[in-house]
Formats: sequence, C-alpha cells, structure tokens
Amino acid sequence: MAEPIRIEAPLTEEVVCSLRAGDRVLINGVMLTGRDSAHQRLFDLLEAGEPLPFDPEGQIIYYTGPTPPKPGQVIGSAGPTTSYRMDKFAPALLAKGLRGMVGKGKRGAEVIAAMKEHKGVYFGATGGAAALIAKCIKEAEVICYADLGPEAIRRLRVEDFPAVVINDAFGNDLYKDGVKQYRKE
Repeated sequence: MAEPIRIEAPLTEEVVCSLRAGDRVLINGVMLTGRDSAHQRLFDLLEAGEPLPFDPEGQIIYYTGPTPPKPGQVIGSAGPTTSYRMDKFAPALLAKGLRGMVGKGKRGAEVIAAMKEHKGVYFGATGGAAALIAKCIKEAEVICYADLGPEAIRRLRVEDFPAVVINDAFGNDLYKDGVKQYRKE
C-alpha cells in the first residue's frame, strides 16, 4: 500500500486536481468546522447576498461538532458526522471557493457535480475514532456562531490529520469504485 500523501490546507486547485478517489492523505494546516446549523446560517447569508464570516477560498470544512476539551486538551473528541446532511449547502460553498470537505458517508449527485465544476474534493474520516482524530488537532478557536456550542464554526490547526479521498475533482467515487472492484460477476 502506498504511503499517504501529505497535503497542506488551505488547498490549491493544483493540489485538489492531483488527488484521486482512494488516495490516503495526511492533512496539515488550517481546516474549519461546521455542521447543519452553521451551514444553514452560511447558506442564508449567501441567499441574501451577504458576505460570509470567513473567506472560503481554498478552505476545508470538517463536518464535526467536537465535545468540550478536558483540562490540558485543545479540543474534545472530534469525530466526523454524516455528510449528506450538508449536501443542500455544499454546492453554494464550493461555488464561493471551498475546496474540501471532510465527513463520513456518501455525497449526493449535486455535490459531486459541484466538485467537478469548482475543483473540490471530499475526504472521508474514520467514524468511531473521535478521540484519536482529536490528537491531530493542535489548535482550535471559535471564529463565528459561538451560540451554537459544539456546532460553532472553529478554525483548527491540524497535523497529519488522516483521511481518504472519497470523491475527487473528476467525479470519481471510492464507494462506487470499491463495490465494482469486489463485485462477483
């Protein structure tokens, strides 16, 4: 098995276009967090023609709602949440420059089409490994929507955050490819 690919976030179009479904990556740099409630607020701002509270250009959004940190920790458990719940919001954010999303589960056809059009990528993180994933998070700061508690948008600095490319910028889908690869004829 090939070594994981180390990538830096925020992402460039060049980096996104170098990735393929099935690639294992280690993400370093800055990622944002966001779940359902925060995405609805962002979408409402876009619909109203208002600016977002952060520049989405090149950013990765990690679909997580971390638990509060214990003393001496940067963040509590920070596992991925189910991504399809953000599908109605993702195309609009990709159109504004978002380059990556991290979560678990499948994405809808509209999101995959938007990733192809705007050169984005969807990474899968391992569900059930929230405490281990949190060890890759070196800094965490709420940047907006603090009233949402765990669902506030945070800026994370991560080191060697493990993920797998599920959907690449060319429309490839690891979940579909995997089934084809192992299907008995």
